Amino acid sequence: MNVIQCKMARVALGWGTRDLARNAGVSPDTIARFERGEELKTSTIATIRATFEAAGIEFIPENGGGPGVRLSRRQDGK
Repeated sequence: MNVIQCKMARVALGWGTRDLARNAGVSPDTIARFERGEELKTSTIATIRATFEAAGIEFIPENGGGPGVRLSRRQDGK
């Protein structure tokens, strides 16, 4: 997950930095630092990514069009 994907995922979910921080169990400062491009521990980034994935975000790898995110399809078929 890169900085742009993090921001895109937050917008897709309608989350601010504080919402993401609360759901991921990290400080809002941690989210702000990451989104400014500062380095975080790999485990912290993994926690943030897992939080997004649990909320229904799928990360799209770079495939010629650049990396991105999308909301996953609901499991119940709706």
